[in-house]
Amino acid sequence: MRILTILILLATTGFAATAKAAPDEEGYGKSQGYSAGTATNWWHQSHLVGALSRMDTLFDFHRVAPALTPRPLNRASQTPDIRYTFNNEQRDLQRYLDTNPTTGLLILKDDRILFEAYQYDRTERDRLTSFSMAKTITAMLLGIAVRDGAIHSIDDRAETYVPGLKGTAYGETPIRHLLTMSSGVAFSEDYSGQDDVTRLWVATLMKSGPGGPEAVKQFNTRARPPGEKFYYASAETQVLGLVLRAATGMPVADYLTAKLWQPMGAEAEATWNIDASGQEATYCCFNARLRDYGRLGLLLAHDGARDGREIIPRDWLLAATTVNDNAPHLKPGTATRFYGYGYQTWLLPDADRQFALLGVRGQTIFVHPRSKLVLVHTAVRGQSRDPGGAETVALWRALVQTLGN
Repeated sequence: MRILTILILLATTGFAATAKAAPDEEGYGKSQGYSAGTATNWWHQSHLVGALSRMDTLFDFHRVAPALTPRPLNRASQTPDIRYTFNNEQRDLQRYLDTNPTTGLLILKDDRILFEAYQYDRTERDRLTSFSMAKTITAMLLGIAVRDGAIHSIDDRAETYVPGLKGTAYGETPIRHLLTMSSGVAFSEDYSGQDDVTRLWVATLMKSGPGGPEAVKQFNTRARPPGEKFYYASAETQVLGLVLRAATGMPVADYLTAKLWQPMGAEAEATWNIDASGQEATYCCFNARLRDYGRLGLLLAHDGARDGREIIPRDWLLAATTVNDNAPHLKPGTATRFYGYGYQTWLLPDADRQFALLGVRGQTIFVHPRSKLVLVHTAVRGQSRDPGGAETVALWRALVQTLGN
């Protein structure tokens, strides 16, 4: 991945995002009207577009109500023609859309929409699945709960709030180390269909059991002490969701509505898929419109405030999105070859603070707080861990290079 330059040329006409066919439309089910399939086959390529924009037709959910007065998003008076370089080749956004199975792409700079496009017959009215972008939302709600006194300390163990986890490996883990995916509890997440995250999916979304604490009690082997090593494990976020529900005394979706979604000015109802107990699958499966993901990104870019009003505690958000010199196992290049990790949030290795919400199959929100620049990307990549993400990073870093002032 190499980035050389980006040119922003003001054009006098809008960008014709739908002028060309999206990549492999027929393979993604265009002739069948982009069917969502069923709960047992939605991941087949021919159903991905439909499923990832209608996940709440496949699984039960709780509603997240919008604001009475949405936060306005202004559109730039002229549409920028954005060009970037990837693999030693200059490319533009049409080339990006031609070669990436993107359902939605939105670029914002401090309440202004610079670019917005949809493919595969998706529109601004579709609720697009977040997958693991939901993890960052969960972490921000934890910060609000700490501020409000519902959670006394992130050094408390999970079992302090969830008696059903008492005596288990996850129950004995401090919230702090769950936030940073450093519990030390053994958990496999390689998307093979035979791994632990598949078992978590079956126990939650597929309702193979009662849900709630029982869904995570099956992962009960401690491989190492908490706080020593980063290891990505969706079960840790599900435990955080259990803590959040128990501490606040309300469903996570209701807490999100009251404490974040409405205060930030969301324009549309969102949904969050749930297990048999009514517990939200906080490790994934939040569904919202592209522009509301953009509003969330702008809230994070403003360090948790809207119009001077604190929604997410600023100190919490800074701790969640800043490289911690006292936790070397979480640094970029150590946690992963590229990203570092904060509180359920991916940290870029750049000196200027930047962070990301990431979900499998191409779901992304990039945030550059200094310039209030946000990129939202939803996609239907055929593999859970698809190398196409490198090009999205290249586009983002080039945007920051030119627009990050």
